[in-house]
Amino acid sequence: MTDSAPVAPLRLRPRDRDAIVSSLRAGVVPQRGFAHIQVGRASEIAAFARDLDRVADGGSMVRFVIGDYGAGKTFFLHLAASIAQEKKLVTARADLTPDRRLQSSGGAARALYAELIGNLATRSTPDGGALPSVVERFVATAQSVAGSGGVSVSSVIAERLADLSQMTGGYDFAHVIGQYWAGYENGSDQLMADAVRWLRGEFTTKTDARNALGVRTIVDDANVYDMIKLMARFVRLAGFAGLLVCFDEMVNLYKLANTVARNGNYEQVLRIVNDCLQGRAAGLGVVFSGTPELLADTRRGLYSYDALRSRLAENNFAVGGLADYTAPVLRLANLAPEDVFVLLTKLRHVYAGGDPARYLIPDEALTAFMSHCAQRIGDAYFRTPRTTIKEFINLLAVLEQNPGAGWHAIIGQVDLAPEANPDLEPLPEDDARPLAPVTVLRPGGGDDDLASFRL
Repeated sequence: MTDSAPVAPLRLRPRDRDAIVSSLRAGVVPQRGFAHIQVGRASEIAAFARDLDRVADGGSMVRFVIGDYGAGKTFFLHLAASIAQEKKLVTARADLTPDRRLQSSGGAARALYAELIGNLATRSTPDGGALPSVVERFVATAQSVAGSGGVSVSSVIAERLADLSQMTGGYDFAHVIGQYWAGYENGSDQLMADAVRWLRGEFTTKTDARNALGVRTIVDDANVYDMIKLMARFVRLAGFAGLLVCFDEMVNLYKLANTVARNGNYEQVLRIVNDCLQGRAAGLGVVFSGTPELLADTRRGLYSYDALRSRLAENNFAVGGLADYTAPVLRLANLAPEDVFVLLTKLRHVYAGGDPARYLIPDEALTAFMSHCAQRIGDAYFRTPRTTIKEFINLLAVLEQNPGAGWHAIIGQVDLAPEANPDLEPLPEDDARPLAPVTVLRPGGGDDDLASFRL
């Protein structure tokens, strides 16, 4: 393992190099440039690519990406979205937060939908904000069909959206798309903007939506998932292969202190699982990410909901190093030492801007750094590579700014600690309460018969 893996002589633009380095140094996933730092997980990626092919063929899929804190779940979701865009799927992703949930009565579910649609991305618009271009593509296709068939564009749009009208909320959805075309045809930018606002879930009252577009419904907490299914159908009509939706930070459902609210969200998860496993959500793929505690905790996790526990139960035969990559639960395997070495070579390459002449450390420094990590935090640097990546970038930063410093001495000073999993911190009602002293009187009386203890 002393020879570095061959690195393609690919130069990085300073802007891309700086974006990747600054993101990794902060412990977050860069928005682009995944190919420069991706290592390992070949089996998981291959299984996910097969899932995406099924979605592109009009099917559906659901996955739960499970890994330890800092194991690379968010990176895997970004990588999956990148693969999906290459397969001509539209992607949408959102982090669940206390104010953005799958089920709510106070606007949190609508906020989650607005975040998803705001992050809608395609291969040509990978940074989000792709909804207007998707609608424009659908309208342009309708114009082309109308021109070749000698019919009106409105009739073509109505015919192509007829199937949506059979779905929950589909009639108003189709009407809004028709209003977008009416605004385009009449030169009304306001009408087009209002149609996009409705699709984004930005109308807060039905009165405003009726006055602007003539519809009687809006996107609200009760119909968020129905709108996601409609969007999956619509993007296929617009010429894309399907829709991939990624939900990150599922731990925020696990941390809900209110049992009713937590179970309500798990019911929505169950609904998504049922639809995707039974093929009732054409062209839709959904990915959730979370920690093992989120999945397996029978008191608060997904396994606390019996219906989810039965559907997400893992293959009993996948033991002793065997894996089943077709089950809904996809566990991220640990990186092998060889994978970590290749990762460090890629990080060195990126930090040098793709120029081997600017490498700050030789190959032997990489093996020395790995040995130091193994001594300080054990196998955690295989399971949770985020800490290793951050500290390696910090090491390169010091060497770059202090040319006279030697890497031998600096590596020994790197202070590493295992990633702390906040999912395992006590939840609000689990916090220990002050113990009150209780005094009891023993039969017989007298001072000697008093005893104190704590409950």
